[in-house]
Amino acid sequence: MSLPLMKSELLERIKVLIEKRMNTSWEAMEAAKNSANEEGKSSAGDKYETARAMGQLDREMNGRMYEQARQERLLLDKINLKDTFNQIAFGALVETSMGDFFVTIGAGIIDYKGKNIMIISPQSPIGQVLMKKHINESFEFRGKTHQILSII
Repeated sequence: MSLPLMKSELLERIKVLIEKRMNTSWEAMEAAKNSANEEGKSSAGDKYETARAMGQLDREMNGRMYEQARQERLLLDKINLKDTFNQIAFGALVETSMGDFFVTIGAGIIDYKGKNIMIISPQSPIGQVLMKKHINESFEFRGKTHQILSII
């Protein structure tokens, strides 16, 4: 398996995760709106106002989640798979003695053909440590020293 193909497949899987997050948030926003509207038809007085306020809070929370996922999707679209890296930056796939990292958005761990790839943001604790490091450079994380083996 070539590393550029691996990177391309990982990026597509991350985009699918973000699309699912966006869809879930959108559907929850719509459900909250519909629920508040239905509650309004069958309730009166304070109960009606409370239900509408709760529905509004749900819509706002899901709206923020949707917007965050949308912004993350826009960031992913900026990754050019043809870019080459001489130091760790956004869009880099990094192999270290600690494990493998794809510096994009915080999306957890993806199992790629039996290998765990940590999908991290540059702002994450490990992302902050890794950013701008070069191949063969060492770094310390949680009291242990590790080595950067490759960057693509």
